[in-house]
Amino acid sequence: MPWDMKDYPDSMKNMDPLLRKKAIDIANALEAQGYDDGRAIPIAHAEAQEWLDDASEDELKEFEQAPDPKKDDNHELTVNMDLVDNDVKVFYEEDVWKVQTVGADRADQTFNYKEDAIKRAEEMAENKESKVIIYKQDGNIQTKRNPSK
Repeated sequence: MPWDMKDYPDSMKNMDPLLRKKAIDIANALEAQGYDDGRAIPIAHAEAQEWLDDASEDELKEFEQAPDPKKDDNHELTVNMDLVDNDVKVFYEEDVWKVQTVGADRADQTFNYKEDAIKRAEEMAENKESKVIIYKQDGNIQTKRNPSK
């Protein structure tokens, strides 16, 4: 079911309005591609947060001024579908622990502590129904987990 800025999932209620707008846009696109609500909503939230974290001031201003998503819009895909279901990896590089979707160009987030990186990776993987690949500091695989099961 498509959403707009007046009718959206309860889980988006407390989001910042700009984040909610982007999440609705992404969720509508995912649903148009056949994703059910249970998968589209958490993926849209994670992707919208990543976009918000990485967007320049100009991009934020432009998106804020753009028309709000409507239920009857042509819901063009705004996320990289090649990465949506990919596993998430936790690895050590440049003196920090990084969380990155396999195949992505850059890390989603960085952490000082491995435990924090693993927690974030598990949240992402659970939303995407994928696995977490955890590396040791030396670059060897420590373990693989499937948090959605």
